[in-house]
Amino acid sequence: MRMRKQVGLFVAACLYYSGLVGVSRWLMQRSGKKLIILNYHRASRGDLRCHMLYLRRHYRMLHLEEALEELFSSSINTGCDRRTPLVLTFDDGYHDNYTHAFALACELHVPITIFLIPGYVETGAYFWWGEPRRLLRRAQVNEIVIEGKTYHLNLSDEQGDLGRLIDKRLRYASSVVEREQFLGWIREKLLILPRDVALEEEGDRPLTWAEIREMRESEWVSFGAHTMHHPILAYLADPIELECEVRECRDVLSYVLGLDIRVFAYPVGRTEHIGSNVVETVRTAGYHWAVTTLHGVNTPASNPYLLGRVLGDTSRHWLVMAAETSGIWHLLSPLWQLIIGKGETVERTPILSQKGVEHDT
Repeated sequence: MRMRKQVGLFVAACLYYSGLVGVSRWLMQRSGKKLIILNYHRASRGDLRCHMLYLRRHYRMLHLEEALEELFSSSINTGCDRRTPLVLTFDDGYHDNYTHAFALACELHVPITIFLIPGYVETGAYFWWGEPRRLLRRAQVNEIVIEGKTYHLNLSDEQGDLGRLIDKRLRYASSVVEREQFLGWIREKLLILPRDVALEEEGDRPLTWAEIREMRESEWVSFGAHTMHHPILAYLADPIELECEVRECRDVLSYVLGLDIRVFAYPVGRTEHIGSNVVETVRTAGYHWAVTTLHGVNTPASNPYLLGRVLGDTSRHWLVMAAETSGIWHLLSPLWQLIIGKGETVERTPILSQKGVEHDT
């Protein structure tokens, strides 16, 4: 992992200081209407400031709805600023979106868009995808039997297997009720004791309505919908629950914030999680646009309900982000596979460290 990151940084530095990043960025500006949407989650584990400073210098930073209206309008930008539009989006609504992203947005005058999950805002509970790691860390038993198999928590391999099993049960749940019932059951089996939030976990909790309202009053933060409880929509068995997750999220956010919420972000928005029924549900719920986690730079020909995004991660060096946003990083990705090895790409590792399992919201 460390070697891959070092190789990735070296390659990114070569691309940047050779001028290739600048050339790629220039070609993108002159190839017609484009819109880059960056997809972040956490804001505090890295150097978001360096990202913002670079992006502010080389791109035209906009709120998401403003950028989408411009992209899909028939007019052409005739202003003096011909830089490619770029949007910073943050999925889920972590607390550090307030303490770090919001603070930097105000300081540096960089607009951001946050996709919220009202159910978690209401309860203040930790997001389900972080639970496998948290549960195993707080377990008060040395072994547990699930589905006829015994897992010994003092053995790292078996602990990892258990974490993946818990994640699988949460991820593929056919309803939110099923997911929460399993969480309650596994907490009892592991004898999890309630306790105060550890300092290192403070940033993991969701935003509060008070924090969201404060950001709403500024000119630097806009909001979108990310379902009521963050199920993976393609796995929901009941079409009525699917509709409620999508529509109710928009209704709640519109009521609380006094805004017309027009943009939706699919939870774990890869192709296999976005069926035609999901897209149609989003459309009929009144959203104008929806974003995925599929890599892509958008054009006026893009499907407004399947918009692509570019991975944003504060742990990535700003030189890597410079190459990524210019387009040259993705263009040369086959070369990375030859350098790093089959099936690997530089600096494109799953989000494992804080969640214990891959999570792509």
